[in-house]
Amino acid sequence: MFTRILKICSAVMLASGLILSSAATQAGGVTQAVSDDGLVRVKSAYPLDETIARLQKDIADKKLMFFALIDQSKLAADAGIRLRPLSLLVFGNPALGSQFITSNPAAGIDWPVRLLVFQDAQGDVWAVYTDFAYIAHRHGITDRDAQFKMASEVIASITASVKAK
Repeated sequence: MFTRILKICSAVMLASGLILSSAATQAGGVTQAVSDDGLVRVKSAYPLDETIARLQKDIADKKLMFFALIDQSKLAADAGIRLRPLSLLVFGNPALGSQFITSNPAAGIDWPVRLLVFQDAQGDVWAVYTDFAYIAHRHGITDRDAQFKMASEVIASITASVKAK
């Protein structure tokens, strides 16, 4: 009983630390700002189509599996709804992502990785993804720190390929 209480207290303290540290996450030497909603927003130095092309190239260069490019603004237009340019890239490394799912099957909702690319009202292009520490906290995964660190470094590296200086 005491061991179980100790594990619960440890999990709560870890979760609290993840929430408090969500103001910034360090990945591959790059500090990314993380908002309260767990999203990391990276401003691109390139127009939307070039941003997507560069991201896809970097994903391919890293030998990650690319699943889909979903043009959400086109889908909206087909439904009679006008959206600014907005596309979703879905990709990942099944050998890495599956490890999170073995810790908590509900984590499958966050895998494979999704990277949203959109143009805002000012014409700026953004790449947005869910912070992996936030995902770990969301699913109560405490036994995959090295894997979450690796995933964080990879996504930071991918988005660095388009990041505005």
